[in-house]
Amino acid sequence: MPKTITEQATQTGRRIEHDSFATVDREAGPHGYDAHQWTIVRRMIHASADFDFNGLTRFHPQAVSAGVAAVLAGSPVVADVEMIRVGLSQARLAHFGIQIHQFISDPDIIARAQADAGTRAVQSMRKAHEHGLLNGGMVAVGNAPTALLEVVRLVRTEGVRPALVIGMPVGFVSAAESKAALSKLTEVPWILTDGRKGGSALVVAAIHALLALAEERQSQSVGPVQPPGSRT
Repeated sequence: MPKTITEQATQTGRRIEHDSFATVDREAGPHGYDAHQWTIVRRMIHASADFDFNGLTRFHPQAVSAGVAAVLAGSPVVADVEMIRVGLSQARLAHFGIQIHQFISDPDIIARAQADAGTRAVQSMRKAHEHGLLNGGMVAVGNAPTALLEVVRLVRTEGVRPALVIGMPVGFVSAAESKAALSKLTEVPWILTDGRKGGSALVVAAIHALLALAEERQSQSVGPVQPPGSRT
């Protein structure tokens, strides 16, 4: 059934996006992803025009099913930076009842990081845990490796259990290492990009792909949904 919530709002926009996806499919070459994983990787390539993500992107075996289930349950998203919150479609999130949180610029987080001689990213993930947002929530890290390392620590030492961790920090200091640490977790599902490449735009693309997969699942269960503001 056609998607009505997670597609572009105009016919021209939908055509451009679909043509872009077709170009990615044509030029990407062979890959080892299943159809649902490829939906996510293709959108990441579409967002970055970087075919290296065909191969750099890795999935925990339960990542996609866990992510779709979390979306359908309206689980919160905890982001490391404001860029992810701004990049995500608020209308698409609202359709599933999802709220997104990020704390990195909160005054108390800045004060904590200064007192601890650490990073705001670490303190923001600790605050998310204190607020009960990590257990059962989706963690989205596209910028700060220390945020991802803190999530890994919380999983290992404090028993935190996010529904899904999307770990794609970009950079030269600890970015690759944080994702390598995430890849060793067996307790929680994850999606990551190997090495230095990543970024908030990739995380946004991955979440939008999960939203689209969730809408497909939803439409199979209850039939087509009406876009916000429409009338039957």
